[in-house]
Amino acid sequence: VQLQASGGGLVQPGGSLRLSCAASGSIFSINHMGWYRQSPGKRRELVAAITTGGSTNYADSVKGRFTISRDMRKNTVYLQMNSLKPEDTAVYYCNADVSPSDYPREHHDYWGQGTQVTVSS
Repeated sequence: VQLQASGGGLVQPGGSLRLSCAASGSIFSINHMGWYRQSPGKRRELVAAITTGGSTNYADSVKGRFTISRDMRKNTVYLQMNSLKPEDTAVYYCNADVSPSDYPREHHDYWGQGTQVTVSS
């Protein structure tokens, strides 16, 4: 199973970006998916998560600005980021709890390679 993230880049404060993360491989089911971020010298933190049923959870710092969504047919999770601030600058990682085809009752944790988001004027 692989997660491929894309959509990062350089944006001015107040701007928007949309991150995408597609899961591929021998997948029986994908359970919850989410986005984390890590800035230099800081611990990786949860940004947003979404369950199979569509329930969402956001870090307080991004509530009202970021929206997480998923396309279950495409095994893809998105993060729409609006009103970006310099403090949102970080490497963003997607995460998925996956039940592999060979072990459908198990839950395995997978991470994408990270995509850089830089908010600067």
